Amino acid sequence: VQLQASGGGTVQTGESLTLSCSASGTDVSRNVMGWYRQVPGSQRELVARILTTGDTYYADSVKGRTTISRNNAENTVRLQMNSMKPEDTAIYYCHQQATSGPDFWGPGTQVTVSS
Repeated sequence: VQLQASGGGTVQTGESLTLSCSASGTDVSRNVMGWYRQVPGSQRELVARILTTGDTYYADSVKGRTTISRNNAENTVRLQMNSMKPEDTAIYYCHQQATSGPDFWGPGTQVTVSS
């Protein structure tokens, strides 16, 4: 399984950003997929998750301004974040929850929100 995130970069406060996770060696429609983020010195935290049913979950800090979705044909998972805030600055990781054994992580992409 390989997960490759793209779309990171620097945006201004209030702008939008879309991250994309391209998966290979797996089927995103058959797995629980998610996005996590981590600030140096802090624990990695869940941002959003999409279940095999299509149900979604969002952290309170991003709820209402974030959408997670998947494209089964392209085998990708997307995270769209609007009204970005400086506290959204972090390294964002694509994640696949394993049914057994360790979970799968992508290498991460830096997102910086400038004020």
